[in-house]
Amino acid sequence: MYIYMFAGVGGEIMEKPIPLNENVLQKHAAFFDKNQDGVIYPYETYQGLREIGSGILTSIGLALFINLALSQSTRPGKFPSLLLPIEIKNIKLGKHGSDTGTYDSEGRFVPSKFEEIFSKHAHTHPNALTYDELKEMIKSNRQPKDLRGRIGSSVEWKILYNLAKDKNGLLQKETIRGVYDGSLFERLKKEHSAHKKK
Repeated sequence: MYIYMFAGVGGEIMEKPIPLNENVLQKHAAFFDKNQDGVIYPYETYQGLREIGSGILTSIGLALFINLALSQSTRPGKFPSLLLPIEIKNIKLGKHGSDTGTYDSEGRFVPSKFEEIFSKHAHTHPNALTYDELKEMIKSNRQPKDLRGRIGSSVEWKILYNLAKDKNGLLQKETIRGVYDGSLFERLKKEHSAHKKK
């Protein structure tokens, strides 16, 4: 069974089928594994964030925040490392609460949960979220006594909004879909690179 992902690259909309049993959370994380060794260090997280258009100070802060939050949970049974590595093969163990549920516990894409984002919160446009609708969604997903998940969810969605909203201030459905398998990161990287050359 497949779900179709849409990734606009250079204005072109492309379809690519993604098997529902595939761990798309690993694909999402793999963008930041710059040397493709299966481990993401803070400097790689920083590089990836810069490539998609995040500012220098924001990228430094986020790289430390992300690696600090995910390092130990993706390295079960291992002694904590000051290098803060994230192991992609175990990225599902870093999944936090207070989220949309679009990734299941194995890191697979859940189409029904993805569609719920829009059926419940896209009041103005059926296939996009305004900033206020995004905040409403984040708030509605909060779980009691889940400070870590609440912070993680809020940071992730607000960063996504700042980097990927369109000229009308909307976060489009296909843009959000692309973040789940990491294809959005490649698109933002190309757009940011083209913008720097101008």
